[in-house]
Amino acid sequence: MSTTPPIAELVDLYLSSVAYEKGSSAHTLRAYERELRNFSIFLTKTLGQDINPALIEHQKIRSYLSELYGRGLSKASVARALAAIRSWFKWMARQGYVKQNPAALVATPKLPKHLPRVPTIEEMNRVVDSVGEDGGDETAAWPERDRVIFELLYGCGIRNAELVGLNLRDLHWANDAILVRGKGRKERYVPMGDAAAVALRAYLPAREAKLALREAKISAAQKRSGARIDQDALLLNARLRGSGRLTTRSVGRIVKQIALAHGLPADVHPHTLRHAFGTHMLEEGADLRAIQELLGHERLSTTQRYTQLTVGQVAEVYDRTHPRAK
Repeated sequence: MSTTPPIAELVDLYLSSVAYEKGSSAHTLRAYERELRNFSIFLTKTLGQDINPALIEHQKIRSYLSELYGRGLSKASVARALAAIRSWFKWMARQGYVKQNPAALVATPKLPKHLPRVPTIEEMNRVVDSVGEDGGDETAAWPERDRVIFELLYGCGIRNAELVGLNLRDLHWANDAILVRGKGRKERYVPMGDAAAVALRAYLPAREAKLALREAKISAAQKRSGARIDQDALLLNARLRGSGRLTTRSVGRIVKQIALAHGLPADVHPHTLRHAFGTHMLEEGADLRAIQELLGHERLSTTQRYTQLTVGQVAEVYDRTHPRAK
């Protein structure tokens, strides 16, 4: 190309491309924007305002990563920054702004392999079965709704963001399935288990009653000036604030509060239930590729890292299934 836009403009162009072409999540876009803005500030300070990206070498990227370490950032944070920089240079190479991707020559920091401890099947069943049981769970602000939260996170293995994004029309009762919108706007169907169906059938009338009560209480003036409730949202917050749709932060608070009250460790969060879903299915003999489909993982390697299969379990499967092991 005859002219190369300034660094800040190249960042803007890249972010627009990611948003419209890849359909990345809002979280991913915010993370990439933050990392690339910080990197462009570093480049401007060290190389000047009119730096040509084609002149940026891998040593400069290593210097930036060293600066991040100097600020006290963890290996995981530095790895995220490098991933954003690599993606940016890859895009610039496709657009002809640079001839090659210098970030490809920079090694990714080695991250410790650790996953949060997954509760046992017995522990999970005890907690889920107790939520909303005969209205006796004092830790549940809205027992019927909170039971649905646990049934869908653990019973269906969906992500927190996928959970709060569910709408009423995503419940496909005739097929016993739920339509889930995952990362990158990809859609998948997950089975609606019997327990989840029971929980949903108990929650939906309670949801309608709460909406009807609000409608009866608010005045005509409030209806005209107040925020409209998102009638499509499956999960609502208890006080019907704002749009009424439950947020991921609230789900995290609800899960932690109920889990702690029933003896689970303090580090339990919604993603722990998703880990437990995959791990327990694998322990019970489910095929890894089937689990991959249910979790919405693009790569099987992600599912393999995700599920906590112990050496003992691997040996047990080998002894039970391989003809030479008998």
